[in-house]
Amino acid sequence: MERTPEPGFRILFVCTGNICRSPLAERLTRAALGPPFQVTSAGTRARPGMEMTERARRVLLGLGGDPDGFASRPLTGELVAAADLVLTATVAHRAEAVALHLPATGRTFTIAEFGALSREVPAGPLAAERDVARRARSLVEQARALRGLVHVDQPDIPDPFGGSRWAYRAAGRRIAQALAAPLRLLTQPPGP
Repeated sequence: MERTPEPGFRILFVCTGNICRSPLAERLTRAALGPPFQVTSAGTRARPGMEMTERARRVLLGLGGDPDGFASRPLTGELVAAADLVLTATVAHRAEAVALHLPATGRTFTIAEFGALSREVPAGPLAAERDVARRARSLVEQARALRGLVHVDQPDIPDPFGGSRWAYRAAGRRIAQALAAPLRLLTQPPGP
């Protein structure tokens, strides 16, 4: 059974260890969005209470995010069920998240997929919505309607864990580029 939307809008980012990609995405999104958005992250294989990797922290700072106070946590069905939008690093993570809560299928995308779909959503009608939580729900609905109609060239963001500074910077850039369109749509000033 699909849940009833609550006040605000909850975004959940998912990767494997919740120490590189999903924290980068979470903290970049938090930097761009204020209330009523609640932005969190989790990992399919995360150990609770871990800090972001040092290279992820540096990339995040360079992109304008704040790593302070971050602690990893494992992905649960409850987290997926509570989220209005679930954005994952890879197609495999998307499948794992949906397997934990099947009704989330329509609101679960890879980060790159949601970015590509959001680029195709007309900004005008969304901008007319003054309530940003409703605007976000409308964006998710429109992205879902575009699934299969918009080609997503590379839906996965490679895991930089254990890799070079370049690998971390590449992951950070891919995440920031993918989030640019949805964040622009959600933060644009309301229309007349």
